[in-house]
Amino acid sequence: MSTRPSGTDERSRGGAGPSDDDLITAWGLVHEAMNEIQPRLLYGITPDGKDMAGPWFEVLIRLQRTPDHQLPMSRLAREVSLSTGGFTKLADRLEKEGYLERHNCSNDRRVVYATLTEKGLDFIGTARDRHVERLREHVLTPLGEGGVRQLATIARTLRDSSRE
Repeated sequence: MSTRPSGTDERSRGGAGPSDDDLITAWGLVHEAMNEIQPRLLYGITPDGKDMAGPWFEVLIRLQRTPDHQLPMSRLAREVSLSTGGFTKLADRLEKEGYLERHNCSNDRRVVYATLTEKGLDFIGTARDRHVERLREHVLTPLGEGGVRQLATIARTLRDSSRE
């Protein structure tokens, strides 16, 4: 009779790759690292020195980095992991602050674009600069250049494999 807890796997002992516990530990460490680092990356990064909520930053930075600073709202919602309704509420708040505008696609009435305003570009530009300072401190410093490249490769691989 085995004394190991149900669900454990000892594959790594035979050199056949990581055990179930190794996989659980690795993923848990990724999760813990993100939970610890994410607040530090968004701490005090707004132009007035306030913290920024993750979804706000993600939406604004994606729009800033996109040609013409616009994307379909449905795509933005998917990319920042929000429901359509949740994203609409966020877009309402961003629009109320004057950071983005919404407009219909001329070719397809079902598509609504979110576009950064000049005020939104200025706001996210300042926030981005502060965010990069924190990325250098909390990501680049501990990992080094090679580690950052490796992290990007790993993250891209995981993201792309989940889309297949």
